Amino acid sequence: MPADGPSTPPNSPLGGGLITPRELHAITEAQEMARLKEAQDLAKKQQEEQTAIHDAFMHQHIRPDAKERFTRAVRTAAERGETEIEIVRFPSSYCSDGGRAINNFEPDWPDSLTGFAREVYDNYDRYLRPAGYKLRAQILSYPGGMPGDVGVFLHW
Repeated sequence: MPADGPSTPPNSPLGGGLITPRELHAITEAQEMARLKEAQDLAKKQQEEQTAIHDAFMHQHIRPDAKERFTRAVRTAAERGETEIEIVRFPSSYCSDGGRAINNFEPDWPDSLTGFAREVYDNYDRYLRPAGYKLRAQILSYPGGMPGDVGVFLHW
């Protein structure tokens, strides 16, 4: 054996044709890029779904059978001994102020409602308030310390 280190025998199973570190790095990088693209595609799909949900909420209208559904819901709740029902729930980001007025119990919180929530409030104000019903809104969750979902409750 020469003095400068061990030598590989001529018939060694590791001789020639080994994958190189450069090739291994390229494989790792390709996998990381594929995972990154997959994550980006998933994030884009989720954003598109959230946009579609938001658009549907903004353009949704009270159904023609609302009176029958309302009567059934409040009657069923009263029969269970309850005095309120949740009539709509939505992300606070759908409010014009991100839910700030609701979170701070401001008297003009209805002014921050948009889309379907605003239509629900307007119908409450026109038909249900005169009948003696009360409406309240509250922030139901605080993900990351920020207002999350808003619940709007009708009580009697």
